[in-house]
Amino acid sequence: MIVHILLLYMRHIAEAMVSVIAFSMLFHAPKKEWIACGISGTIGWVIYCILHDLGCSLILCNFAATTGLTLFSRWMAAYRQAPVSVFLVPGIFPLVPGAGIYYTAYYFFMENPVKGSERLFDTMAAAGSITVGIIFGSFLITGVLQRFHIHRAGSAGKS
Repeated sequence: MIVHILLLYMRHIAEAMVSVIAFSMLFHAPKKEWIACGISGTIGWVIYCILHDLGCSLILCNFAATTGLTLFSRWMAAYRQAPVSVFLVPGIFPLVPGAGIYYTAYYFFMENPVKGSERLFDTMAAAGSITVGIIFGSFLITGVLQRFHIHRAGSAGKS
């Protein structure tokens, strides 16, 4: 049983890493940042999967995963001296509710507005929780940096 769960999570980690690296390549992220981009997406996806397996709601899973990958992306941006978007945009890729968007359109086109509305609500909730997670993670790391007077990567500000 435990081996099965570990193998499942290892598969999730590998799939997230490969998909985010491929997304990074497709959108021309700097080559030297591909692995860090993959790690960013993997962190978000693992947080999402663990919370989902614990029975948390879709909104909480997306919020926590996005907050975690935002914190990692901000840290990597400072550490690697690159824009945050290099790590954040590819990292969000596994969390984007693409199937929800597809099924929303599908049900509306198939003249099933009730199911289409349900999927639309779920999709908007997921997208909203991703947005709020980015904002929360950004404010959280900014507050920590200001609290400790850290203005640049690896240097403490002098007050």
